[in-house]
Amino acid sequence: MSSNVNDKRVYGDSDRSGKSSAVSVVIRVLCFILCAVLGLGTGIALYIYKLMGAVGFVNTPFVNKAQYETIDFDDLDSIDLNSGDVASSWQEGGHTRVYVNQKYPIKKVSQKDSKVENILVFGVDSRGTDDVNCRADAILIVSIDHRHDCVKMISLMRDTGVKIEGRSSTDKLTHAYAYGGVGLLINTINDNFGLDIQRFVMLDFGSSSNLIDLVGGVDIEVTAGEVKYANHNIQEESELLGREVPLLTNGGLQTLNGIQATSWARIRYLDSDYVRTSRQRTLAIALINKVASLGRLEQTALLEDSAGMFETNMTAMDMMRVAIAAMDVLGDVKQYRAPADGMFTVQEDPWIMLVDWDQQLADLHGFIWEDQ
Repeated sequence: MSSNVNDKRVYGDSDRSGKSSAVSVVIRVLCFILCAVLGLGTGIALYIYKLMGAVGFVNTPFVNKAQYETIDFDDLDSIDLNSGDVASSWQEGGHTRVYVNQKYPIKKVSQKDSKVENILVFGVDSRGTDDVNCRADAILIVSIDHRHDCVKMISLMRDTGVKIEGRSSTDKLTHAYAYGGVGLLINTINDNFGLDIQRFVMLDFGSSSNLIDLVGGVDIEVTAGEVKYANHNIQEESELLGREVPLLTNGGLQTLNGIQATSWARIRYLDSDYVRTSRQRTLAIALINKVASLGRLEQTALLEDSAGMFETNMTAMDMMRVAIAAMDVLGDVKQYRAPADGMFTVQEDPWIMLVDWDQQLADLHGFIWEDQ
């Protein structure tokens, strides 16, 4: 099961609008959990638990399968999300709230393997705190595999064609969040990809770069060809966030601050969206390594400073449990992208990736659950 990317140019129609996406590297939320893992000890466990209570907890409705089947969902066919400006000004500060639509509760599903937990981590293309009803820009699954002692990161391509409740025809995965909030997004992922997600973490545009700055930046190998495109994004993010950030002067291995790192990960016109999702995962691993290199006091301070930067439906107890479960598996991080090479075709107008689901589901499930 390969996670390699190719150089074929692939852009969704919303990408070609020239408007920058918001946070792309949402997986770094795992940093918060890692801080708890790496700092756990009898002397500070209660302190960490208290800090976790400062995280933006979101109470999302759940229903069982029988209740879900009685819901009369809205007709969403009249809504067109294939165009539009998603780059409204980010000037007021703060963070975008998770979009919870009570009409679209999360459908309860059983965990397929008690030793493998899948958590949705995503970012949104919002550029303002009032811009709640927006697209899911970067969509990743963090799979904590205690059966095979590893962590798996799965990028779901935003332009993947899926079936969404209320839409009569195939639509883009990224649109599910805008149609019905986090509940519809999770249900769409579970129904189409055969997954068992119940918990999520969401970041907005500003949180990502701030979190990277808290750890003192991350070490990234930047190619000479990427410098120009990264600098374009750096200039744009600097204007949006009201900060002056140095441009990159050359390629090579270097320590990038938050805006530099997220700008690098957002590059999309140099190669393809496949490579962009690979950059997301590369940045996530770099952040994990940076957190692991910090001393215990630094990790505890990071945990305190990062509280409130993101929103989740995981309670403090959930996060403690996930942290403990992840403790022994962080040394091995595996990567995957769906749809994978050779498992989709392209519809040009609107631009959608049409998946060979029989082939893709077998490959994806084999990656996540392996011999189960």
